[in-house]
Amino acid sequence: MFLNRRTPELPTPEQALRGRPVPEFTVPSRHTVLGNPLVGPYPEGLEVADFALGCFWGAERKFWQTEGVWTTLVGYQGGYTENPTYEEACSGLTGHTEAVRVVFDPAVVSYEELLKLFWESHNPTQGFRQGNDVGTQYRSAVYTHSPAQAAAADASREAYQKVLTASGHKEITTEILPAEGRPFWPAEAYHQQYLDKNPGGYCGIGGTGVSCPIGVAPVEG
Repeated sequence: MFLNRRTPELPTPEQALRGRPVPEFTVPSRHTVLGNPLVGPYPEGLEVADFALGCFWGAERKFWQTEGVWTTLVGYQGGYTENPTYEEACSGLTGHTEAVRVVFDPAVVSYEELLKLFWESHNPTQGFRQGNDVGTQYRSAVYTHSPAQAAAADASREAYQKVLTASGHKEITTEILPAEGRPFWPAEAYHQQYLDKNPGGYCGIGGTGVSCPIGVAPVEG
């Protein structure tokens, strides 16, 4: 959403903004499209997946349009600053990505299918950018919630790299890390379901046009 012309660089924990023990804003109670609560605890049987694929406005819409997704919300993840604001995340001094939390019913949509959507909805080879959106907050990432998710994410990255390489694309720069120890901090109310509230609003994500294989790893428990 902002074109940052300096060379992006992740801060160290010592360089990062300190943040605050409580957020400066409240998060809406329900999803404007799906009607379900944004923040947990979530109903039994649902699972959580966290993805970062560039500007979270367009990224979130990709997931809420998917059958089997119960709710989505956008936020900041993968950095150091507690309860960051949007302006702080965009400064490059928090270390966070713009992330989407996806709460889904695995009986309807599998984690592998969500990974396929993730890979195909952005260009995971661009490092600290997506298109004209430049900054560490726009980097590609998957934050996993179980060993099974981690195995599936790693396998899907390997499989997608093969087809990307065959199509002339560069190496994937996506980070795949445990969500544990990397809290998801919900973003401000106006960011939640932004493109539902602003149908003609900015959407900066776009894929490579290369299909991602699915069924590359079993997802269990």
